[in-house]
Amino acid sequence: MPFSQKTLDFLSENRFRDNKEWFEAHRKEYNELVLNPMKELVLGLAPTIYEIDDALICEPKMNGSISRIYRDSRFSLDKSLFREVQWCSFIRHKGLYHGWPAFFFEFSPYGMRYGCGYYEASPKTMECVRTLILEQDKTFKHALKSYKSQKVFTLDGAKYKRSRYPEQPEEIKNWLDRKSLCMMHSNDDFELLFSEELTEVIADAFMSLKPFYDLLIKAEMMKDEP
Repeated sequence: MPFSQKTLDFLSENRFRDNKEWFEAHRKEYNELVLNPMKELVLGLAPTIYEIDDALICEPKMNGSISRIYRDSRFSLDKSLFREVQWCSFIRHKGLYHGWPAFFFEFSPYGMRYGCGYYEASPKTMECVRTLILEQDKTFKHALKSYKSQKVFTLDGAKYKRSRYPEQPEEIKNWLDRKSLCMMHSNDDFELLFSEELTEVIADAFMSLKPFYDLLIKAEMMKDEP
């Protein structure tokens, strides 16, 4: 079954109540409205994910490719128990900080977003990405051409306050001056979220990002070279 307005209503109420007893009393609704549709989405995306990179983890379960509904508040000032944002992600090795690039899809009562990239790239990874860009490596040329030919994704990632490559063209500086890289699409199109076409749309979007992903993977391979 697809996601529905009831999915968003459940996430909102569960976050508002923020109570373990209430959640356990309504766990069946969580399974039916949130977890099971997410499992179906992961399973539906699996063929595309493995076609892009058969080393990506694609497991239709929590702590696999699907997020938990409980928050990890150990290192946060916000001690609430539950999150209203749910996501699935596909990565070679788990770990957000200075980890591998990932494909992701997430939604909440406020909208959804999906794409590919880093939560936080390591400085060494970004050095390798910049080397590939400055050398006009064919993987970067392919990624740049693919990016310029589409209107779905925006190049994202925090930028340095001052350009480190002022002599480069603007479209190249847009890549070089970032501390991390991510291709992101955000919207509040709940009609798509609730539709039977969601899996196909996300699968096609992920496949279109393969040139960008290939660039990041090549940088990761360079990072580990002597």
